[in-house]
Amino acid sequence: MDNRFPGSYIAGNSRKGLFMRQPELGKKILELRKAKGLTQEELVDKCNISVRTLQRIETGEVTPRVFTIRTILAALDYDLGTIAENDDTGARVPVNALRKYLLLESDSTDFLTSQITAAWISGILYFMLGLFEGAVDIARLQEDRLVLGEAYYVVLKVAVLITYVLFYRGFVALGGLFSNYLLRIASFVLIIGNVVVIGYDIASALYPPMQDAFILGAEAFTYGGILIVYGVALRRLRPVVGSIAGYAGLFAIIAGCLFLTVVLFFIGSFVLMPAELLQIIILYKSIDIATAARATESSGAVKQAVV
Repeated sequence: MDNRFPGSYIAGNSRKGLFMRQPELGKKILELRKAKGLTQEELVDKCNISVRTLQRIETGEVTPRVFTIRTILAALDYDLGTIAENDDTGARVPVNALRKYLLLESDSTDFLTSQITAAWISGILYFMLGLFEGAVDIARLQEDRLVLGEAYYVVLKVAVLITYVLFYRGFVALGGLFSNYLLRIASFVLIIGNVVVIGYDIASALYPPMQDAFILGAEAFTYGGILIVYGVALRRLRPVVGSIAGYAGLFAIIAGCLFLTVVLFFIGSFVLMPAELLQIIILYKSIDIATAARATESSGAVKQAVV
């Protein structure tokens, strides 16, 4: 497989995604440069663009590529996402903080790559905890009791939830890096859905009358539908990470179909296991791909003064 991939994958943010446009963007860069006490020559040495290019950006003559903006702002120790946040009202700050935590707003490539690193490690922890959680839940369904004490059960569920969220945040990040918006949305929906499901598991364990077969069936059916969409989104990563994404997506789709039947959800849980293992490999592999692409983009920026 050719590990090169087009710049459109690595862009993350399109021009229409930027809240600050020219000439405001140029004025902001000029303001930041002066605040740092840098001359134009000193700044271009840090970000590998020509002085003429920087002059045209600061005066608002041109709208630079997102990669160029990121490079300049990184040299000025300023995040791309902060520009958008500064244009928001104070009332939206909590919302923006949540969106940034969930990686729904693309940040710098370095930041997203670090989150992917945390995600694959969390994925390993989640997979191991999930095996134990599955055994506990099966015993609970069959024997109608907790094999663990309530406190230990809650701790287990919270640990599973934390690692699950961190794991699937990695795929929200991948969606941003590789412009796979279906993957971002499906991953986010899976995170929200799992928060609800685990919240219900804990509540029903602490208050048994809440446990209801209809609710459990509805959970399986809904999760199945989301998994099918998620599997399709995973398969769209094939041009970037290769056939492994296709296999992971296929397992997720099959598992989703089994969950839709409700009665076969148990088999679906086993089919989902290889999908999750392949997803961990995808995250790990994506770090090298993103790093190589960033190096290629940086090299291209040195050779071209195109903005």
